[in-house]
Amino acid sequence: MSTSIDTKVAWDTYCTEELLRIRPILKAHGFTLDEVQPHLQGERYLMHAVTTTSGKKLILLGKDATGKRVVIKATRDDAGIAELIHERKCRTLITAIDFAGEVFHTPQEIVFLREDSYALSVQEYIEQTCSFLERPIEEQFALALRAFKDQESAHATTWKHRARVQDVFGMRDVTTYHDTFLSFKTNIQRALPEAHHLHTLMASAMKLLTEHRITIEQYTGFLTHTDFVPHNIRIKDDTLYLLDYSSLTFGNKYEGWARFLNFMTLHNPSLEHAFVQYVSDNRTPEESIALRMMRIYRLGEIIWYYARTLESSSGNLLALNTTRVHFWGDILTHLLTGNPIPQSVIDAYKAKRDSLRSDEEKQRQQGLH
Repeated sequence: MSTSIDTKVAWDTYCTEELLRIRPILKAHGFTLDEVQPHLQGERYLMHAVTTTSGKKLILLGKDATGKRVVIKATRDDAGIAELIHERKCRTLITAIDFAGEVFHTPQEIVFLREDSYALSVQEYIEQTCSFLERPIEEQFALALRAFKDQESAHATTWKHRARVQDVFGMRDVTTYHDTFLSFKTNIQRALPEAHHLHTLMASAMKLLTEHRITIEQYTGFLTHTDFVPHNIRIKDDTLYLLDYSSLTFGNKYEGWARFLNFMTLHNPSLEHAFVQYVSDNRTPEESIALRMMRIYRLGEIIWYYARTLESSSGNLLALNTTRVHFWGDILTHLLTGNPIPQSVIDAYKAKRDSLRSDEEKQRQQGLH
């Protein structure tokens, strides 16, 4: 079994070798890389160690010939290249579909290169004076709600609509959600055979998702961003820019909300409460159920994500990711029972997390914002 040290060394070696090849290509086109690359540091390597659905790619910061800051996505991995091409198709199609209302604002792509087996997408860097989480909660709420409503404006209600987006964005229906959650449940049981309480939780969640199949299906067919969190958005002149288009799909309209609210459970509980209350006050009871089901679904995903990192972890990272499995299991418990999540649970987790995180990961987290 590999340890987190082995995996980290392999990642650092990979990054060093890739940067040696990438720098001359970029230099020939007038771009230079920053000396410090926060998106390569910390726990970033774990994502590549445990994720099989996306390819290896580097997210780099640099400058053009005039000194203007840019973001560069670079890869020579076949799956990574496919992902960059897919993201470009998503960005193009989202502005062209005739049944969508407002669309996301996106950083301008300066150049897309295919050279020396690499694909490189160079995009403008969106400067922001204040990150999403540093803004007043009223402003956070307004910005996020506007983005969610923009996504809802794209609703594939006809066969023609679905045919137009199927091949690029993909479509998720209730069967997709059911089968995927079942795989989370099964994989957790295999990876953590002694975690009986967690097995019971996942079984209860599976039962609830099955009971609400009709409601889940009722709100599918909508554009949703499955990773709508602050590090994938930037704000300039009161405009929200989306940085990641590869996570757009058509599915349950509350899947993106669910990812966002689960994130805010940890990082801004007041905002999470505000959105839950908004749906309760302004939408049908079935929509509150749909949101809750999607939150349960996404919790199953994050629990499985951290569970599968354990075999590649050791030392503090093993302790940290084990703590994460238990924490998100606690959040799932409260969501299943409908009981509020005590602030003491969140505070205790944060304290333990911060005591176990490496200095490099702390620096990376600051760089994400």
